[in-house]
Amino acid sequence: MGYVDFILNLAGLLLWLNWRSIRFDPLIKRTPATLMGTLRPAAPKKVQRWHFLVFIFALLCLRALIYRWLGGALGWTGQLDLGVVVVSFRSDVLVRILVFSFLSFGHLLGMFYVALLLLSLLSGPEPMNRLVRIPLGCVDGWPASAKACLPFAVTAGLWWLLSWLLGWQQIISPPVSLAHRFEQAVVVGLESYQVWKFPVGILLVLHLLNSYIYFGQHPFWKYVSATAQTLLSPLKPVPLRAGRLDFAPLVGIALVFLGTHFMENGLQSPPRKGPRGQPVAPLIQIPGLVDIYKKLPL
Repeated sequence: MGYVDFILNLAGLLLWLNWRSIRFDPLIKRTPATLMGTLRPAAPKKVQRWHFLVFIFALLCLRALIYRWLGGALGWTGQLDLGVVVVSFRSDVLVRILVFSFLSFGHLLGMFYVALLLLSLLSGPEPMNRLVRIPLGCVDGWPASAKACLPFAVTAGLWWLLSWLLGWQQIISPPVSLAHRFEQAVVVGLESYQVWKFPVGILLVLHLLNSYIYFGQHPFWKYVSATAQTLLSPLKPVPLRAGRLDFAPLVGIALVFLGTHFMENGLQSPPRKGPRGQPVAPLIQIPGLVDIYKKLPL
């Protein structure tokens, strides 16, 4: 069921992208002053832009009914993995599984936009960067500092609001105070930056392949090379080249994934024992976001 949920989320994401991009169709925005403006579609347009939002809403409601029907028989529980916390939704309760259906799609959509924000900050060459600007819209033109803070602000704000709904439905333990709710929102907001490791890893792997295998002069590979060089710019002072071998992409991938792992799970030295064999606190014990969230008052 988890794979089915992921596939349906991808279908919803494609519908969303169609909704965002259909207004840029050159056959819709025609001007007589251009050659494209003289063209007319051969058949009348049947699908309007708002239809895609209706399709998404229908998809999310229909699959909630399917989850309600199959989930109880299979003993399946919907789970929303937010990194620092995993929220479970009973499939035998229609309201809860309906909430899960919308939140599961919203989670994937949010991850997609957080990844797009990183690509927008990298400002790769055209025309591939246009594929980033279309879904982001006017946000792409915001200052870099505002775009960098946006994942935290939006995620923290959404969790602040959702904690009321999830607590009211008894899906999570309600925060004991407004301060506790604020602390949860801050931790969940910081967790949103974990998404950036995926586009960074993909870009660096593709850049590494393109460095040793010729894939042609397609704009996509120029975009990959330019954005990867921007990501690796902090490592330029470090001698990571040996002859024709450049280890910078590998070092960059390792640093990103190790850094995000320690950010989420913390850093702790091996356990020690005292002279009598009793356990002793480790020398290094730096909590991660998961540890901080667990230690918040319940």
